[in-house]
Amino acid sequence: MLSKAYLYPFSIIYYIIFVCTLILFHFIQVFCYKLLGYTAHKIAVDWLNFLLMRCLNLLGTRFYFSNPHKMPSEGPMIIVSNHQSTYDIPPIIWFFRKYHPKFISKESLGTGIPSVSYNLRHGGSVLINRKNPQSALIKIKSFAQQVQKKQWAAVIFPEGTRSRDGQPKKFYSNGLMTLFDQIPDATVVALSINNSWRLAQYRYFPIPMGISVNLSVEGVLKCSDYAPKELSKKVEGLILQGVQTAKT
Repeated sequence: MLSKAYLYPFSIIYYIIFVCTLILFHFIQVFCYKLLGYTAHKIAVDWLNFLLMRCLNLLGTRFYFSNPHKMPSEGPMIIVSNHQSTYDIPPIIWFFRKYHPKFISKESLGTGIPSVSYNLRHGGSVLINRKNPQSALIKIKSFAQQVQKKQWAAVIFPEGTRSRDGQPKKFYSNGLMTLFDQIPDATVVALSINNSWRLAQYRYFPIPMGISVNLSVEGVLKCSDYAPKELSKKVEGLILQGVQTAKT
């Protein structure tokens, strides 16, 4: 209990800086989006997420990204990843910023969160209602067509929800299959994320100190080289292997 109590004052300081960063960049985003256009808005979002990682550095958190695979020079791309906490998002945006990552997110995130909600509504991501699968798939299809047209990267977490203990949940393939179908010439990146669940183990307050979050590209595949179901299973297997390897 003493060790946990020790975390509270540091977490309070962190959250003050974190919220101030979100509020500041909310206004920067609005200015960029309305007056300067997409490119300026994207740059603002990239640097917001870089600074959000730096905020966590105050708690001793470190982010490590490894990729031994050859990446294409441009999109379109489908980034498939396990999901452990909301802190998965900033490093994905920052480390894959060259490819303009856009997210499939739940509808509730589209309002109420400075910077985050604005970017989800205006930055090219899609907001879906998971309780209405038919409507969600229609939106994902339209989103995928936009990703194909703009040569962006679609980011999807097939588990559908965050893992609270770091152990991957069942992968749901409907959304993934829709992306494969609508972006047939995409490069598919299998990404494993490890240890970010520890940042949320006390439901985000307090936040443990000294956590190392690891992101690792486990495979880079061409969508056109595989049948959709085969590709889905292969990507899932690569991610599961990456998570299990990190635990040993």
